[in-house]
Amino acid sequence: MAARVGLNGQAPRCDHIDLLPAVEPGLPECKECLALGQAWTLLLVCLTCGWVACSDDSPGGHAREHYRETDHPVVAALAPETAWRWCYVHGRIV
Repeated sequence: MAARVGLNGQAPRCDHIDLLPAVEPGLPECKECLALGQAWTLLLVCLTCGWVACSDDSPGGHAREHYRETDHPVVAALAPETAWRWCYVHGRIV
């Protein structure tokens, strides 16, 4: 079976996005940062469970920590005006 090709014709399509359930994001805050008194730069939502946490650009990097704990592969920016999604497994935008 041939690998499915992405829009740019080079990278294989990320099958993780095909397996995502419909989720409602949690509150627009990083609970871990709040508990530590830290600020965040960008919030990400886990597209598997809806957990909201800070990005790698933030001091805590709690979204990646959530991935390491749960193996939930794909996050999206928690901003209605963007369609940006990141797959931790493939290490790229999907």
